[in-house]
This record gives sequence, C-alpha cells and structure tokens, in this order.
Amino acid sequence: QVQLAEFGGGLVQAGDSLRLSCVATGRIYSSSIMGWFRQVPGNEREFVAGIRWPDDRTYYGNSVKGRFTISKDRGANTVYLQMNSLQPDDTGLYFCGRGTNIGEYINRGQGTQVTVSS
Repeated sequence: QVQLAEFGGGLVQAGDSLRLSCVATGRIYSSSIMGWFRQVPGNEREFVAGIRWPDDRTYYGNSVKGRFTISKDRGANTVYLQMNSLQPDDTGLYFCGRGTNIGEYINRGQGTQVTVSS
C-alpha cells in the first residue's frame, strides 16, 4: 500500500501562490493516476487536478484551470501542485490520492490546510 504525505499548506493572501507536495512511500504502479483533491467542511470533496503516472497527462477541475499546475518527479516519487492567483474560495484541506480513474482515489494522505484570506 502506498503511503502519501502532503506538505506545503499555509495561510496566504488573495493573489498569492503556494506549492504543495505529495510524497509517496512505496511503489506507484504505471496504471496509477495521482490526484489532488480539496475538502471544505459541509461541502462535497472537489477534484482539483490529476496526473497519469506513465505519461504525465494532466487533468484539472474547472475552478482551477489556468491557475493551478500539477506535475511530478518520478525519481522522487513526488507530485506537486503549483497554485497561483489563489482566492478565498480555494481555502480547504488539500490531500493527494492515488487511484486508477480521474476524480477518484483508492488511498489518500492526511492532507494539508490551505487558507486564503481576502
């Protein structure tokens, strides 16, 4: 079972940038899709971005297109989420998940809190 740990959250102002990291311990199989999700209490989980492990194809949720970029470092078993032009609506617990379908995950990390003040 792959273990996932997220880093990089914090408190920022609207318009700022943050980069989140998701470090995986264990083998990520070539069929995997690594994704970032966010959760706000009282709201449904939202898919933010995903990347296919074998070919780097990326996918984004509509609310973050053009502002967020997902990438990975295969050698470091790490997935990144570069978040630019952050807005208060981006506030939430961000966690990464490993799965085989976009928008879904089989296992996930604990998450890192991102808070954007106006």
